[in-house]
Amino acid sequence: MQVSAILAEKGHEVATASPETLMIEVMETLAERNIGAIVVTDAGRRVAGIISERDIVRSLARNGASALDQPVSSFMTKTVVSCSASESTHDLMAKMTEGRFRHLPVVADGKLDGIISIGDVVAARISEVQREADALRDYIASN
Repeated sequence: MQVSAILAEKGHEVATASPETLMIEVMETLAERNIGAIVVTDAGRRVAGIISERDIVRSLARNGASALDQPVSSFMTKTVVSCSASESTHDLMAKMTEGRFRHLPVVADGKLDGIISIGDVVAARISEVQREADALRDYIASN
């Protein structure tokens, strides 16, 4: 299954923040939306970074409560691994495993177009396996 199929089902909406957004605001958004990461973008929707729950825990461990009043740009991951709509779930699993992260921004023409989480990849793989099993059962039943 390709990223484009996952996005067709889940949509292209992504929680974003500007680099100037305060950490406390990012944390509130994560909690309100029950998500694990926010993509940091510039005014043109180009990816500038990503901030995950793991980044927030590190910022608090190193800086204490003062981290909450600082901009997200101080703590975000600046080197962001992304994917394109044409990539497969196999490609995504390899990237996520190698990089040890759970969220991949989808970029098209240099701009943010969606986000894929490890949960999206697992659900897509389960769906693929189920379809394959159904096809095999149908094949066996017809012969």
